Formats: sequence, structure tokens, C-alpha cells
Amino acid sequence: MNTHFSLLNQINDTASVRALSGEQLQQLSDELRDFIVQSVAKTGGHLSSNLGTVELTVALHHVFNTPEDKIVWDVGHQSYGHKILTGRREQMSSLRQQGGLSGFPRRSESIYDAFGTAHSSTSISAALGMAVAARHLGLTARQHIAVIGDGALTGGMAFEAMNNAGVTDNVNLLVILNDNDMSISPPVGALNRYLAKLLSGQFVHTARSRLKKILQVAPPVLAFAKRFEEHAKGMVVPATMFEEFGFNYIGPIDGHDLTSLIPTLENLKNLGGVQFLHIVTRKGQGYKLAEDDPIKYHGPTTFNPAEGLLPSTTAKKATFTQVFGDWICDMAQSDARLVAITPAMREGSGLVEFESRYPNRYFDVGIAEQHAATFAAGLACDGLKPVLAIYSTFLQRAYDQVIHDVALQNLDVTFAIDRAGLVGADGATHAGAYDVAFLRCVPNIAIATPSDEAQARGLLTAAYLHNGPAAVRYPRGAGVGATVGSDLEPLPFGRGHVVRSGAKLAICAFGPLLHEARLIADALNATLVDMRWVKPIDAPLLRELALNHSHFVTLEDSVVAGGAGSAVAQYLSAQGLVVHMLHLGLPDQFIDHGEVAQLLEQHGLSAQGIASSIAQFVA
Repeated sequence: MNTHFSLLNQINDTASVRALSGEQLQQLSDELRDFIVQSVAKTGGHLSSNLGTVELTVALHHVFNTPEDKIVWDVGHQSYGHKILTGRREQMSSLRQQGGLSGFPRRSESIYDAFGTAHSSTSISAALGMAVAARHLGLTARQHIAVIGDGALTGGMAFEAMNNAGVTDNVNLLVILNDNDMSISPPVGALNRYLAKLLSGQFVHTARSRLKKILQVAPPVLAFAKRFEEHAKGMVVPATMFEEFGFNYIGPIDGHDLTSLIPTLENLKNLGGVQFLHIVTRKGQGYKLAEDDPIKYHGPTTFNPAEGLLPSTTAKKATFTQVFGDWICDMAQSDARLVAITPAMREGSGLVEFESRYPNRYFDVGIAEQHAATFAAGLACDGLKPVLAIYSTFLQRAYDQVIHDVALQNLDVTFAIDRAGLVGADGATHAGAYDVAFLRCVPNIAIATPSDEAQARGLLTAAYLHNGPAAVRYPRGAGVGATVGSDLEPLPFGRGHVVRSGAKLAICAFGPLLHEARLIADALNATLVDMRWVKPIDAPLLRELALNHSHFVTLEDSVVAGGAGSAVAQYLSAQGLVVHMLHLGLPDQFIDHGEVAQLLEQHGLSAQGIASSIAQFVA
């Protein structure tokens, strides 16, 4: 591995990249790839996706006048090279750490980050908006580039944006499809390299435009010529459907070949208008371990680049995701009606074993959360029992469908909500802070908040057996290490559990923060309650507590505004039960990336922070 970055160390802005020769650009790409491997090995982060876009990143900053020209990276987990070339090389050691660089593009971080991204399928919409704004401002030379992966292109929003872009006049918009799910054999690659240069050139573009004008006087001949052109291109290039959206489609070309990329990008820049370039890349390119297993190296922790990721030698506690994965396989064996759905998160949501055992009952719908929810609703209409495994932050994207298609019709869909609460290094874009608040106000939906792994299994069963929509939210990673059984016994629906009885002060905990409260309940002689359910709230238990305690503290790992504590307060108020109340949870702000324990401490949700807040409250 190269430890000397003689050329890369001279690059502090993109003007330096534009000044390089072709040979120097290749050297820069090689050094940049090595730097990314060594950097991610020290900090952890996204690796395979970043290695796959090294040449594209270099080519874009060489051809386009960034930051005046705008690049929008869809999702943005492939933008490390972009960060390194735009003045942040020395800060890469702080990547995804508290107070350090974000793992995604961020407008507040650099003028080169044209748009903040982390969720998929947003780039074309954002870049089109910028292009229209440039047109209104008279900035006719400004270029706008949306880089989107083949996975993100499965999101319907990308097609909505292309549909809009195709009928928008006088804008400069280049959509680059980074296709890393297929390969180009050498003969096809050579042919398409030649074709891309030819089709993106000014001569062919001008000739095509003039020919169309000439043939306008003979519509049948024009129609025949268009069909012939489409047929001829269809023999050598895929996805001519993009031209139906109004784009000029070019490709596919090798996304790792600078001698192909740079002239094609230069041609497209000179053409202007609405253009679509299809490039083919390989995840993990240049680092064999990542090439061989791009999923394993998608988001690795720290590792030795020479050795790669090694098997852990220490026994690890089961994660909540693994508990869900075991539960859904067991429940599927028990109930043939169960089907599982994921929006392109098989590994992350713990469905690998389920797919292996029940392939005909497993549905990966792509990055299409809205479709996933309504698809589940359709399955439920005809008697199946769908379980939608989805991250909290991605469920936000399906909110209308949850309300309109599932809850309004009271359909029997179970939502297994992973990554609830703070998620750490991925930061504000991925924090599962809002699901309680945005689900609690929706009629018909039940919401469970397990405090440990064993409870997660019991509450998943209870939610699944409930005849109607129900959600179980659980955090990323492992819990306290509670022993998880193999039975499918449900915990009581809508009922909490008194963990410890005390006097005057009652702590009502929702979710894993119960264990922080355990550390202080004895010293406070407080009644500690594991509420388990946000909706339906355990009304009899709350009433009993209110009659015997003067002070209430609610505790949750979601936002306080509209959260579980609000549910407690609303019930007590409606019953005319007056107690002093303190609501502890996530504040009304976006919380940056960092270690979860650090972030909880920072926001007063460690045991010490909770004790301090309660001391001030009861005083």
C-alpha cells in the first residue's frame, strides 16, 4: 500500500485538479484510492462505494468548474474522494467522529457540497431545482450534475424528477447513472467507449437536430427515422427508456477509464441541456478484498488494510436485529401466512436467513419505501400477514402510505422498526428520533418499545398477533444481553410492568433507557416502570401511579415533542389527575454524529444526566 501521496498532497482545491495532465490524473486516481483505503481503515466508514467512484470523482472535478458548477451525490456515501479533493484531506482522520467530518455531503461543511444527502433518490430533484434557479438568475453557463447509483434509481422519486426534467427547457442538467451491478466485457466496453464519444459529440448532435428540422415536413419519414435510430441504438446500448423522459442518453462506458470518461464529460458539458450518462463501475475497485466482497466492506469498522477485516475472537451479545431475524424465521415456521418485506436492506434488517429459508415469502422491493408500505397493505388485504422490516429513518419516506394505505384501512401489517433512537456515526440523517411522534398521532396503530432483547421477541409476537397495524421499534446494536428464549409467547398487549416500587417519584421508561434509570432508581427510592407500549398507553397503570405519586418522570430515546411522554401527560390531563411532570428524551434539534454513549451523555440521558435532571426537578 502506497504511503507517499506526492501528487495528492498538492491538491487542496479543484483548480489544481483541472490543471493536471492525463498521466497525472491517473496518478492522482491511484493515490486517492490508496488514501481512501488507509483513511477508512483508521476511522471506519463506507469503503466499497467510495473505491468505485474514484475515477469519476477525479474526472468530474477536472472537467467541471466546481464549486461554481454543482455536483449532487445521491445518498453521498460515495463522496469521500470528493471531500479529499476539496480541501478536507487533513480532516479525514475525524470522519464520522463527534465534531469531525460527516460521512455524507453537507452544505455547512464545504462550498463544494452543493446539497446535503444521505437518503437515496433525491439527487435529480435537487440538481434540477438548482438548474432552474440558475436559469432564473441568468447563470446560463453553470452546470449541474446528479450522480445516482443503480440502487438509488429504484426509488420512485428519481423517476418523478426525470419526468419533470424532460419537459424543462433551457437548463443544464447531467444525470450520471453509476451502475455497479453489472460488468462490461472488453469488446462491449471498447465499442461503447467509441459510441459514447461519437454520440456525445457536437457533430452528431447538430446533425441530428438539423435532420429533425428537415424531416418535419414529412412526418411519416421523421417517425421512421426515429424508430430506426432507436432500434440501432437499442442493439448496442441499454435503457433507451431514458430518452423517453426527454434525456439524451449516452453509454454505457467504463467508469474506471479516464481516457473514456473525460472526453465524454467534456462533450456533454459543451452540449448542455438535459443529458444522461450511463457509466459502469465496480464496488471496491482497486482493493481486492473489497472487490471480492463489496457487501462486507460496504461499511467496515477499523481494520488493517494489509489483512482486511478479521473474524472477531470475542463473543458478542446478540443484536436487536439478530433477535428480529431469529424471531421472524420462527414465526414464519409457525404461521404460513407470514411474508417479509424489505426496501433493499436485507443484511441491515436481519433477513438473510429468512430469505434462505423462505425465498418465496421474501420480497426485496428496492429502495422504494412508499411502495413497500402499500405493497404490504395489498398483501394484507387478501389474508397474508406482512412484516415490513425497515429503518426508522427510512420509514419517514413512507409516511403517507402508512396513514392512507395501512392505518386508514386498519390493515394487519407489522412494522419492525430497526435503528430507533440515536445511531451514532451516521448522524442526524439516520437518527431514528421521530417515529414515536409521527406514528402516535395516527389512528389504529399500536406502538411497542422493548427495553431489552427478550422483550423485543415478546413484543414482536404481540404486535404480529394484533389484528391491525402495529409497530415495534428497537435500537441499533446490542442491548444489555438479556437471555432470549425460543418460544413465541406474546407479552401482554398494551400493558406495562413495574420493575421497582418506591414512593412519591415514578419513572416511566419507554425503551432501552430503562437500564440507565435502573442505575439510579434505588438511590432515589423511585418507582420504576417499564411502559413497553406507547400506544395503547397502559391507562390503568398510569392512573394507579398518579394516585400514589406526586412526581412523574418520563424517559425515552425519541424526541420529547409529541413523544411517549406527551402520551402520558395527555392521558393524565384528560383524567384530571394532577402530578408534577418532567419529560426526558431527545431535544428539539438535529443531533450530529458521534458515539451513542457520548451523545446520550451530552443530552442528559446517561444515568448521571438523568439523576441530575431529576434532582433539580424534585427540588
